[in-house]
Amino acid sequence: MSRWSGRWPTDGIAFGADYNPEQWPEEVWAEDVALMREAGVTLVSVGIFSWGQLEPAQGVFDFGWLDRVLDLLHEAGIGVDLATPSAAPPVWLHLAHPEMLPVDADGTRFTHGSRESWCVSSPVIRHHATRIARVVAERYGHHPAVKMWHVSNELACHNGRCYCDVSAAAFRDWLGKEYADIDALNLAWGTAFWGQRYASFEQILPPRRTTTIPNPGQRLDFERFSSDAFVAHLEAEAAVLREVTPHLPVTTNYMVMGDFHQIDYTQTTPLVDIVSNDHYLRAEDPHGWAELAFSADRVRGLAGGDPWVLMEHSTSAVNWQPRNIAKEPGQMLRNSLQHVARGSDGVLFFQWRQSRAGAEKYHSGMVPHAGRDSSLFREVVELGATLGRLAEVRGSRVEQGRVALLWDTQAWWAAELEAHPTVDLRYLDVAQRMHRVLLDAGVAVDVLPAGSSLDGYDVVLVPTLYLAPPDLAGRLTDVVARGGEVLVSYFSGIVDEHDRVLLGGYPGAFRDLLGVRVEEFAPLAAGGTATLSDGSTGEVWTERMTSTGAEVLATYLDGPSAGGPAVTRRGARSGGGAWYLSTRLDDPSLADLLGRVLAAAGVSSLVPSPGGLEVVRRTGAGGSWLFALNHTGTDVPLHVSGHDLVADRRHEAGAVVPARGVVVVREG
Repeated sequence: MSRWSGRWPTDGIAFGADYNPEQWPEEVWAEDVALMREAGVTLVSVGIFSWGQLEPAQGVFDFGWLDRVLDLLHEAGIGVDLATPSAAPPVWLHLAHPEMLPVDADGTRFTHGSRESWCVSSPVIRHHATRIARVVAERYGHHPAVKMWHVSNELACHNGRCYCDVSAAAFRDWLGKEYADIDALNLAWGTAFWGQRYASFEQILPPRRTTTIPNPGQRLDFERFSSDAFVAHLEAEAAVLREVTPHLPVTTNYMVMGDFHQIDYTQTTPLVDIVSNDHYLRAEDPHGWAELAFSADRVRGLAGGDPWVLMEHSTSAVNWQPRNIAKEPGQMLRNSLQHVARGSDGVLFFQWRQSRAGAEKYHSGMVPHAGRDSSLFREVVELGATLGRLAEVRGSRVEQGRVALLWDTQAWWAAELEAHPTVDLRYLDVAQRMHRVLLDAGVAVDVLPAGSSLDGYDVVLVPTLYLAPPDLAGRLTDVVARGGEVLVSYFSGIVDEHDRVLLGGYPGAFRDLLGVRVEEFAPLAAGGTATLSDGSTGEVWTERMTSTGAEVLATYLDGPSAGGPAVTRRGARSGGGAWYLSTRLDDPSLADLLGRVLAAAGVSSLVPSPGGLEVVRRTGAGGSWLFALNHTGTDVPLHVSGHDLVADRRHEAGAVVPARGVVVVREG
């Protein structure tokens, strides 16, 4: 059941795109709607960048064009996800209030001429954003086409950090609420180092460019402050929409993909009724499909397992990547159904009609520059028909796995601050590699915020959780006590919430759980490796540690930690165990270790399948559906029987999933 207690915006799986009719002459609109009907479009996002069109001068509104667009869409049976337009303030507002423009860490103030060009701490943008949200809600909140609200666009992803004087004052106010007094702040930030002590909150600035490494406690708190400011902005706009139109669900499009981590989405999720996400494949990433699966699982974890919406992805090329590589035939359908397999009840794109002008004119659309008579549009029509056959899947949930993988935005911020033991360590590296190993093994895994309940999980993976929630060690201990297996990787549980090292030996937060004590980090030189006694190969990182109660499963044969433990497990009376991995294993070695952890917990694959065949099950009151996505160039047999909704025919056990193809089997 969805977190939204009202009606889902569409009857089946939502299908559509951002629709920007203001980019085109009005005579094109009728063709747009006709092509949408041909493609099976059911939901479009409208008005995201339309503020200047709706309000060409302050207090002067032009609603006629939007009235006609919404009427056209409603007549065609197409629902609207109507946006508040704060992502793109009008030029007149920037000219009247240049102080609302953001400032970078070097002190350079940006100018208008792009999007998201505002300081989130500015009272000007807050006032005008909530004002225009109210105007739009009061005019269109009861229009029959409008099914959902879309707050702004990709909050914090393009204007995530502002260092202006307004932000400085807001930062000081935030700190005053976080710390009892200035002495508490000095202690938390360790300002005695390098003589940085503050006598009052009024002396504090954002971490602007300075001579050398800035204070890490200050940097971490500024990340929190900046994220909280966007959370407050979302809350303010959403409050207006709920006041005026309590019958409509509210969403905002996240950016859970790649390296985007400017906002802590665990804080925004309670503010939305339906979680939605934008995802763009890195075209040159050979493991792009695995990254997609990992990101989709993160979104589902944020949504608490409820259905969510893929608000944007691309039909083909992505404009802002270094090389505008087109998707191969069939890839759009495969990418789309991969999101559905992992919990999305919507497949939307940026954008409907490929722009003729502007910064993203070479970003693919559902209707390309070539128009209706194109292979791409024919694939769009095919996708719409396929999603129509998958309508029965809507409302079901991805079957909970027995494996949980934990992640945390604040740990990510802290782990990638300056002056750490090696530049070769990236926060998501181990998490994504563990997930990919499980993906290849056909093992279902839930990717969860670190504060989530661990009930029902037999294996919990904790990769590079540098800054761990204070109660996590106790919750992991409970997992082991009931017979579960926990695997913690290096650079986890190292610091407290202020980025102060937990003393007494690493990993301070998890020492007792793991039965190990690390005396010193010993990272490897660039490209270096270390050989382990079990034949594994370590990369990037090693540690000089001793066992204080754990069984040593492998030792270092060479490298800076030669002779010491590398992999350990502390068993419990319950039969469960806590494993520690002190190096970055290469892919085969990591697969072997995870296989041993899974075997200890009695966890097996969902359906036996070779690497490259992704298998996910969704279940609901209407039955169960097995999604099988073949990311290889070879036909692969699938030993499941039922009706294939993609091909609309019977799938017998042992029949193949075609190379680069998808099968969705209604089981039974």
